[in-house]
Amino acid sequence: MNTKQIISSNAAPAPIGPYNQAVLAGGFLFISGQIPLDTQSGELVQGSIAAETEQVMQNLAAILKEAGLSFEHVVKTSIFLTDMGQFATVNEVYGRYFESATAPARETVQVAALPKGVNVEISMIAWKS
Repeated sequence: MNTKQIISSNAAPAPIGPYNQAVLAGGFLFISGQIPLDTQSGELVQGSIAAETEQVMQNLAAILKEAGLSFEHVVKTSIFLTDMGQFATVNEVYGRYFESATAPARETVQVAALPKGVNVEISMIAWKS
């Protein structure tokens, strides 16, 4: 019988609603959208979209690690931006975490607003073979 397993890392922000950081089900890890919250300081990373994106990717890395996975296991990402004009910078930071030949499928969309007024949020699906 397949069951779902809740994955939670103290190195990533705690959920701010009725959801979990990640759920492992059917060999896939579904990671909730992460925002640029620094878990050590408890503060939002602000100042530049590059710094925000770097923090988001670090939060995602912590959750992947807790599940025994890495960015190599990621098969799908969704990026949400409040300003598509920041796409190139976000893409540059994001791209440092993946090899081009094996990068995951992805979409990037502009949204009107994100939680806590942040500029970027990223969710992922990884495959645990």
